[in-house]
Amino acid sequence: MLAVFDKSVAKCPEALQSPQSGSASALKDGFLAQQFASVHPSSVTVNLGASGLIAYSLDRQNPLLPRLFAVVDDIFCLFQGHIENVALLKQQYGLNKTANEVIIVIEAFRTLRDRGPYPADQVVRDIQGKFAFVLFDSASKATFIATDPDGNVPFFWGTDSEGHLVLSDDSEVVKKGCGNSFAPFPKGCFFTSSGGLRSYEHPHNELKAVPRVDSSGEMCGANFKVDADTKKESSGIPRVGSAANWSSNY
Repeated sequence: MLAVFDKSVAKCPEALQSPQSGSASALKDGFLAQQFASVHPSSVTVNLGASGLIAYSLDRQNPLLPRLFAVVDDIFCLFQGHIENVALLKQQYGLNKTANEVIIVIEAFRTLRDRGPYPADQVVRDIQGKFAFVLFDSASKATFIATDPDGNVPFFWGTDSEGHLVLSDDSEVVKKGCGNSFAPFPKGCFFTSSGGLRSYEHPHNELKAVPRVDSSGEMCGANFKVDADTKKESSGIPRVGSAANWSSNY
């Protein structure tokens, strides 16, 4: 799977930017989508206009960690993996028996966005299993991205030459667009357009960037670790229609 978001939609952490990145422009002339298609000939690309793009393929997927894609009410979601507590989450979100993992993630986001006064970290923490997902709400230009606590699904992120956010389960595709400005997506963390990167396992702690060095000794993005010595105030996603009108800047 592949997602590229314009920097106006999702601002990539500065720590991911390597001084000698060798990155390209991922969105210009559909560069990275073409690279993805060359590796996955059966891929489908969804153009998100000025916000970016999403691409996916069922080619060469792990049958134990399948890829799923769905669009519901202008919410686009790519999901890879398997949720263990599917039945419980279907009941929690009032979904029918045919709902699969990607539909559960979309409904969890909609509940969080529209009705949920609880924090976003609780929503992700309730999902048990092996997973990585990328969600984009085209109505509010909001992203919601997460991976499981153990990093069971290969998942990488980085920044291209123009500061756009790139995400994929294929590290070679990320390298094409980001050069050295990429790293594995942090385990047990989620990223939103408004709140940036946060740990849902340790929601009250800040994250600190640790420079990442690859096997050849080159600086290559950064890994993010929970800082046990710093605390932050937890924040939920304000409800739609509230006085804060969160959707305009989420």
